[in-house]
Amino acid sequence: MRMLLVVDYQNDFVSGSLGFPGAEKLDGPIAALVGSYRESRDLVTATKDTHEENYLDTREGRTLPVPHCIRGSEGWDFYGKTKDALTAASAAVINKPGFPLRPADMLDTRLFPDGVDDILIVGLVTNMCVLANAFMLRSRYPEAEIKVSRSLCASFDPVLHEKTLDVLAGAHFIIAE
Repeated sequence: MRMLLVVDYQNDFVSGSLGFPGAEKLDGPIAALVGSYRESRDLVTATKDTHEENYLDTREGRTLPVPHCIRGSEGWDFYGKTKDALTAASAAVINKPGFPLRPADMLDTRLFPDGVDDILIVGLVTNMCVLANAFMLRSRYPEAEIKVSRSLCASFDPVLHEKTLDVLAGAHFIIAE
């Protein structure tokens, strides 16, 4: 069974408080990919970085003191065409309070069913949430082929993007175009 994981493709990471040039260019291709997985009746799952109003008082907020992805805000919502595609695909959406999915989410077989053997990861930010969630998926699906898309993931720092892809390749993830 195939799964597409769309990581944190949210307004605040594209055009909001932590947005960066080039992130918007992923929108059309990610939306098309979501549609393709939907048409094939494969699993489409998406994560949302989710913080509360007290974000600046959290450990992450003290080290990254930029309020973002506050639950219910415009910045918390998915971006552009990808938002519509995820809705049309009835994608499972997981709110996560930090970089990685929580272990309890990984154990929920409605979200992460047995039998997944081919996973493609796309989204933002390569050197943070994409990296963390790739390893979480590896822990849930140790025998699956897990691919990370070089062209459909991005970072505010292109050098960190490439270095992260190198680390993932070194850990036996497949780097797909």
